[in-house]
Amino acid sequence: MDEVVEDTVRYTYGTWRKQRGWKPLHIVDAEGCYFTDASGKKYLDFSSQLVCVNLGHRNRNVIEAVKNYLEKTPYLMPAFTCEVRAELSRKLVEILPPGLRKFFYSTSGTEANEAALKIARIYTGRHKIIARYRSYHGATAASLAVTGDIRRWYAEAVDTVPGTVFAPDPYCYRCPLKLTYPECGVACADYVDYMLSYDGNVAAVIVEPVVGTNGVIVPPPEYMPKLREITRRHGVLLIADEVMSGWGRTGEWFAVNHWNVEPDILTTAKGITSAYLPLGLTATSEKISEYFEDHFFPHGHTYEAHPLTLAAAVAAIDEYRRLNLIDRSRRMGEYLGKRLKEVGDKHPSVGEVRGLGLFWAVDLTKNQRSRAPFNVPKDKYSGAPLVVDQVAAEMMKQGVFVMSWINHLVVAPPLIVEKEDIDKGVEALDSALKVADEKTEKNAP
Repeated sequence: MDEVVEDTVRYTYGTWRKQRGWKPLHIVDAEGCYFTDASGKKYLDFSSQLVCVNLGHRNRNVIEAVKNYLEKTPYLMPAFTCEVRAELSRKLVEILPPGLRKFFYSTSGTEANEAALKIARIYTGRHKIIARYRSYHGATAASLAVTGDIRRWYAEAVDTVPGTVFAPDPYCYRCPLKLTYPECGVACADYVDYMLSYDGNVAAVIVEPVVGTNGVIVPPPEYMPKLREITRRHGVLLIADEVMSGWGRTGEWFAVNHWNVEPDILTTAKGITSAYLPLGLTATSEKISEYFEDHFFPHGHTYEAHPLTLAAAVAAIDEYRRLNLIDRSRRMGEYLGKRLKEVGDKHPSVGEVRGLGLFWAVDLTKNQRSRAPFNVPKDKYSGAPLVVDQVAAEMMKQGVFVMSWINHLVVAPPLIVEKEDIDKGVEALDSALKVADEKTEKNAP
């Protein structure tokens, strides 16, 4: 173990894991769609790190924009303003879904969701939030409370805000209601209607329009419009968490655009600066912003609207446009999806391949007929070996990094990815899936 790794393990925490056995890879360089470790080995970044380096590594225009502003105004308290605060706000009005007209700038997706939940509760005067089980909205008290996955389990007794009610997910491959689309009539959305009819004091429904870490779940086309109609009818706000699905990742500026849905609040982060600097955004409707004209806005941070983060976002938006990356995500996403499905069809361990744009999941199963997963959340919680991690480890041996979570791989390369990069990643996946194939029930001893 080299000194950098040794001191990292000795003095810092590895997140969302038991600490024993952690040995992080020492990275020394990164450019484009690749990064390099201390031994000189080069890896294809097939998940854009945490689905955030959308522009690829070391985009010179973003770097220069930050350097220029660092020389000019390295910090301002948020009570002041500067050129990039106004410039970024004007650009956001142009590209966000219609109706979102006022913004709060923070430093992460977690903080963006904290702000959204606080705003929703104050604006409506109500406290409860409806979220979904296959979701991740952040690691601080309110955002963790609306997180449905195992990251809430450890902390919910000591570090969450009460008042969340969880709804079923539009996860058609393993429907929580044991139904089949389209015969189901999108019953998972109707269930939210039922909840709102019998559960009072609800301020908002928060959803990832395309679920991120928990499976890149693309809802049926009727789902988001139906959910929007239901929330409006009940006078409840709709919060779209686009921390991971925004910024061209799904082939639109924001995933809600696929269904022409206008949320009351939209949160995002990650790709807003291509993760070069930490920036979160909470965008609200004009109706919500009007409320705070004459009511106290009880929120703020030292690093709110930090000039360097805003400069990075302005430059990133310019790069998305200059490189035509939204359209490119759609085109390259079609190729990536085609290649992934070709590989999936060859392997008995692949249950479903699904996605939009350059945002895909390879969902594993030990039995294609029953759709039983190899592992479930409690396995991750307990630290049991996960089959999907073994597949990801095999891909790393071949120089391809891909993010794994419980029972699926998240394939989300930078939006600048080339076909030859996609081919390299898919070929590594094809080879690595043999590890899972050997563990299917058909092949089990």
